[in-house]
Amino acid sequence: MYEIKKWAVSNINGGFPLITKDIFYNKVPKEEGTVVELMNEKKHYVATALIGKQNKGIGWVISTEQGQAFDYAFILIKIREAIEKRDMLFKSEETNAFRLFNGISDGIGGLTIDWYDGFVLFNWYSEGIFLHSDTIYSAFEKVVSFKGIYAKSRFGEQGKFVEDDNFIKGEKAPEPLIIKESNINFATYLNDGAMTGIFLDQRDVRRYIMEELSAGKRVLNTFSYTGAFSVAAAMGGAVHTTSVDVANRSRAKTAEQFEVNNLDPKDHSIIVEDVFHYFKYANRKELEFDLVVLDPPSFAKTKKVTFSAAKDYGSLLEQAITITAKKGHIIASTNHSGISMADFNRTIKATFAAQNRPYEIVTTFEQPTDFASLSSFPESAYLKVVVIKALA
Repeated sequence: MYEIKKWAVSNINGGFPLITKDIFYNKVPKEEGTVVELMNEKKHYVATALIGKQNKGIGWVISTEQGQAFDYAFILIKIREAIEKRDMLFKSEETNAFRLFNGISDGIGGLTIDWYDGFVLFNWYSEGIFLHSDTIYSAFEKVVSFKGIYAKSRFGEQGKFVEDDNFIKGEKAPEPLIIKESNINFATYLNDGAMTGIFLDQRDVRRYIMEELSAGKRVLNTFSYTGAFSVAAAMGGAVHTTSVDVANRSRAKTAEQFEVNNLDPKDHSIIVEDVFHYFKYANRKELEFDLVVLDPPSFAKTKKVTFSAAKDYGSLLEQAITITAKKGHIIASTNHSGISMADFNRTIKATFAAQNRPYEIVTTFEQPTDFASLSSFPESAYLKVVVIKALA
């Protein structure tokens, strides 16, 4: 057993699942993939944890029942419970891509599993959890019928365990793999680098854009990646969309997303440019948009600009406000786990006040239900989206 500090005992008893080095007195467990028991100062059992270094932590609590093994039976139960929670998504006729298993929120930290129309993508976030991959795959196959399995290791050196091919077993997915979300088609690639072409956690926001905000509107989508928000807007009747991203491949990827929905990309603007430079251009040309989408990465660096959501989101929003039409909308989004919704709302309030423009918050979004979070672990509720209407 490993002895932990009093405050850590209190946190774990309150449901906090992350294990960090500073909770231990002297001896700290280090061996990846091992299961250890934690005890208080009186040598009484507190919890069982799986060791696996990930970001700020070195492991995750898996149980508060002494003697619990991290074995096939335990994993099978967790996967089965997660699948049962997503029964309605499996039955959906309009959406066939979503998250099946969301890490510690579904009981096993360091692992996410996504469903792409029968193809499955495992994301391994620590070597510790990856060392149990054979057992986890076996349990998964017991519960779920699938076409094929892919995996990405997101720890240490990229591709450390899956060197050239992310395909694991079963049938290989077509390239592109066309998935459906709210009856919109999206081209995805399960074996093409770290990303797949779509961020599944923004599903509810894309649907809202399509159904509520787009008809007859001019839309600017910044940090647009493959243009998913732009396509949702176009499917909702936007008269024109402009997608801006600094990555060269965004042009072809965005055009592809329009094309798989039988939309002509030539009817829209796809611009490869630093977003901050584009804001200057738009101001200089006195451009205005009815809807501006701000969904930056938590941290980004180009040749001339370094952006940190924690420090610079207000500046980004300020520039968006200047090119938003009267009665227009801004979708302000961040996936920075260290920014709370309260913090985000304070940034929005201060920025609009500095611009002397009145506004109202129309609605907010967090993660969809398949991206489950824990109230006892606020960082698991990482996605914050605020829909803002500029009143003047």
